[in-house]
Amino acid sequence: MKPFAYAVAGAPADAVRRISGSPGARFLGGGTNLVDLMRLGVESPDLLVDVTRLDLDRIEPVDGGGVRIGAGVRNSDLAADPRLRVAYPMLSQALLSGASGQLRNLATVGGNLLQRTRCPYFQDVTKPCNKRSPGSGCPARTGVHRDLAILGASEHCIATHPSDFAVALAAIGARVHVTGPAGDRTLKVTELYRSPGEDPSRDTVLDPADLITAVELPPSGPAHRTSLYRKARDRASYAFAVGSVAAGLGLTPDGEVGEVRIALGAVAHKPWRARLAEAALTGRPATVEEFRRAAGIELAAAEPLPDNAFKVTLSQNLIVAALLELAGGEAR
Repeated sequence: MKPFAYAVAGAPADAVRRISGSPGARFLGGGTNLVDLMRLGVESPDLLVDVTRLDLDRIEPVDGGGVRIGAGVRNSDLAADPRLRVAYPMLSQALLSGASGQLRNLATVGGNLLQRTRCPYFQDVTKPCNKRSPGSGCPARTGVHRDLAILGASEHCIATHPSDFAVALAAIGARVHVTGPAGDRTLKVTELYRSPGEDPSRDTVLDPADLITAVELPPSGPAHRTSLYRKARDRASYAFAVGSVAAGLGLTPDGEVGEVRIALGAVAHKPWRARLAEAALTGRPATVEEFRRAAGIELAAAEPLPDNAFKVTLSQNLIVAALLELAGGEAR
């Protein structure tokens, strides 16, 4: 591992200042992804700025009924919060489906959102990869791509985003608070991530010195409280998703879909909010046939490769199964 300097930030502004002046610097939260990448030689920072001692470790209500979650809150603490388990079940379930208990005890909210893809070509520095080394190519398209993207990819990159937590946040409609050299700003989680396009080296719209300080959840509504997260993976624990869905459903007294929230994981460069499926379902009867029709509309844009074509059917089935479970006996 390349030698590096280490500093502890005393405040968010101090952390931003230290990174701004050092192009080779990185923020260090729990380190559960960054340190792995340093061992692999994918990352080789000159300076690590530790942000774990900032005052960003609280979960607190905000005016209007939402919840603000500090970026330094540990994943295990957030998953166990009794208020969130009731108001946003999909969030707790997504967190508990990720990594291991030991890793969740260390990983932070901010770090979870910014973890890098587990595409094998990105993690192997002996192989070309446009995300790691722009312009070197994407051998995954003709190589090992079974776990990679079917939606929103480009000829330059078919990597997927690995976070379960971010998928739930996309479905919930959460916002991210950021402080950077230009000041503070807030953006939707779905606006945080970018498609690969011609430059897959950037996963998000953030600049290197932008620090995530908090995530804010909107007031809990029916489709937040009646929600779940389901993850398909190769083994029962400690495995990244092959496909996943975060879904919430609110029905009218007549059994129609009043509100629905759907986001897919492990199918794109970013958490995939299924807007087409949501629009197709709103105001329609909560039936198996309608759920299947909406899932088909969402996945119609999929462009799978030979070894990941199964993800189209998998994602459709995840959507239908999740909505059926949420609708309970009311689905016909």
